[in-house]
Amino acid sequence: TASEKLAVHFHDTYGQALANIYVALQQGITTVDSSVSGLGGCPYAAGASGNVATEDVVYMLNGMQVETGIDLDKLVDAGEFISNVVGRPSKSKVAAAILAKRTSK
Repeated sequence: TASEKLAVHFHDTYGQALANIYVALQQGITTVDSSVSGLGGCPYAAGASGNVATEDVVYMLNGMQVETGIDLDKLVDAGEFISNVVGRPSKSKVAAAILAKRTSK
């Protein structure tokens, strides 16, 4: 089918990436681009934020009972590592919540 040949790629500038991914999944699109910690950006659009964070996408998929094979805790660790290496805070809301929960214990 046509949806099997399509992929989606969203930036989260207006906080709509997850909603757009959800709709794409409902339409049968199963390939979603994302970026650990939301790293990356768009050199063509002034003010555009980074790509949708993989941590946020995986968390949503887990909530939808979609099997990804991705260990969310290890993904958060990887995102924290690379964010520290590049000196840029993660743009993942899920990673921020998980890391805060870990430090509060």
